[in-house]
Amino acid sequence: MTVTDLAAAAAPHAAAPHSRMAFVPGGEFLMGSDRHYPEERPAHRVRVDGFWIDEYPVTNREFSRFVNETGYVTFAQIAPDPKDYPGILPEMLKPGSMVFTPPDRPVDLNNYGNWWAFVIGADWRRPYGPDSTLNGLEDHPAVHISYQDAEAYAAWAGKALPTEAEWEYAARGGLEGKEFAWGDELAPGGRHMANIWQGQFPWQNSEADGFTRTSPVGVYPANGFGLHDMVGNVWEWTTDWYAARHPAQKSCCVPLNPRGVAEGQSYDPQQPQFRIPRKVVKGGSHLCAPSYCRRYRPAARHAQPVDTAMSHVGFRCIKRLEKTG
Repeated sequence: MTVTDLAAAAAPHAAAPHSRMAFVPGGEFLMGSDRHYPEERPAHRVRVDGFWIDEYPVTNREFSRFVNETGYVTFAQIAPDPKDYPGILPEMLKPGSMVFTPPDRPVDLNNYGNWWAFVIGADWRRPYGPDSTLNGLEDHPAVHISYQDAEAYAAWAGKALPTEAEWEYAARGGLEGKEFAWGDELAPGGRHMANIWQGQFPWQNSEADGFTRTSPVGVYPANGFGLHDMVGNVWEWTTDWYAARHPAQKSCCVPLNPRGVAEGQSYDPQQPQFRIPRKVVKGGSHLCAPSYCRRYRPAARHAQPVDTAMSHVGFRCIKRLEKTG
């Protein structure tokens, strides 16, 4: 099979303008970081095989095509089952999703309830609530996407979701040990390289980069592998279950295509009453700010419950090479 044939096979539904994929050659890299948040530690060397990856996060235009062809109903469009949420208020048992709702003044940054609200009627088609639409957002990343939604789209497209190692290797764009997907300066020469928050989070956004929330995919420069929006805009799902740290290196051998912990190790120890496992999301979002959340870096990682859709979480897909011999 030629490279052209492989690319075509990897994207059988790729009529939409942002379904293009780039090839990321396999290699070894330093995963994680010892310089920032504890969950990024320890930095350790890993190897990954080569793979194809979407050049952009999946857009509303692409996700619309998936839904129109399959009739798929997303997680946020289904009322919660009270058996899964002990003690939930009856008025919360309606379809909806988490929407960023900025306050009008400084607030306690230890309480994310000061800027996140569960909005009944919010979903991927209505990203800000029941009165919103996708008009003008066709080429923005699809949001309010749960893990199962992302998996369903990937299966329909003949693709898969990346592991954390694959995602981080792709995000680094061939750069070794750099802070960002483009180097060590957040805004080299004053140029904005990603859609992140400017100002005092969560109440004051100067919009110096031109965007209040998500931005159209591809607005910012591609990294060394030709990939856009690997940092900022929206968090992206990976297949790995979340643990509070990377595993320690157990031998002199560099692991190939490593995976995360077992599902049972991914639950939130602060909420033992909820047995909801969590996946690793990567890349940060338009809500990451130097004043609050410096996770707009390839090494950064965050725990996202598989049952939670939010207005800053999306995804992109990959296509792994078939093993031969």
